[in-house]
Amino acid sequence: MREVVVDRFVPASPHEVADALDPASIVEYEESFNVLDVETDGSETVVTAGSRGLRLSLRFEPLDAGVRYEQLEDAGPLAEMWTELTWAAENEGTRVTTRSGVSLGLPLKVVTDRVAAWKRRGELKRALRNLEADLS
Repeated sequence: MREVVVDRFVPASPHEVADALDPASIVEYEESFNVLDVETDGSETVVTAGSRGLRLSLRFEPLDAGVRYEQLEDAGPLAEMWTELTWAAENEGTRVTTRSGVSLGLPLKVVTDRVAAWKRRGELKRALRNLEADLS
């Protein structure tokens, strides 16, 4: 498994950031999959998304100042993927940090997990760029 971290300053309050980062929006901000279904059960939300013949299900759970989500077992193209988005006030805006772990679960993990982490870093950068654009 490889981990990646991406952060970005967003010129909006932590409250505005929290309101913008619902589970469906997070998936859409990443621009890799389209949201197909959203189911909420208590504090958990499961988003089913798909694109180009691939489907995955992500379980979202709230954190104190953030959200954590992970691909459900056998419900996606990856062997394992989890992400934590957190935010904190900074100057007159918010610092949003994403930390994600990803593994393809294929032979030659050194190479395949590196490629998966490179792609994941791109998704996280797009998500934060799209969040900032929505809140600017």
